[in-house]
Amino acid sequence: MLRSGGTRDLTRHLEVALRVMSQRDTVLDMSTTQEPTTHDERTIGQLVADASADLSAIVRSEVELAKVEIKNDVTHAGKGAGMFVGAGVLGAYGFGMLLLGLAWVIAIWLPVWAGLLIVAGVLFLIAGILALLGKGLIGKVKGKPEKAIDNAQKTVAAVKASA
Repeated sequence: MLRSGGTRDLTRHLEVALRVMSQRDTVLDMSTTQEPTTHDERTIGQLVADASADLSAIVRSEVELAKVEIKNDVTHAGKGAGMFVGAGVLGAYGFGMLLLGLAWVIAIWLPVWAGLLIVAGVLFLIAGILALLGKGLIGKVKGKPEKAIDNAQKTVAAVKASA
């Protein structure tokens, strides 16, 4: 079952595949016309050219597919983020009303200004605790993807060793 925009995605994938296949055929035609042979066997140069063309076509098609997938994911993420923002705003208004109600409940025993002051003091206390906890977590941020960099360096080393 296709989700919203699924036929559009499928059409896009088919266009990419057809473009890659036509590019591959063009490269193959060029490589076979440049080095004519008298035998049915292909030369090493032709095989290397074909392998290189196929590898480039595969990489291009994978990059194009990744772009399409990321674009769809970003679209969905943007819509979801907008809905979360709306929920957060409404939640903040509701929380404000709840705190105002709490201040009025305290006003049963104390003056209204004292109830509001107590609620504000508790909020500032909670905000201070959250700020200290957040500062501790921010201090643990490394700022760069160390595992990804390490894996990329290992991959490059392995490719160089096999070449």
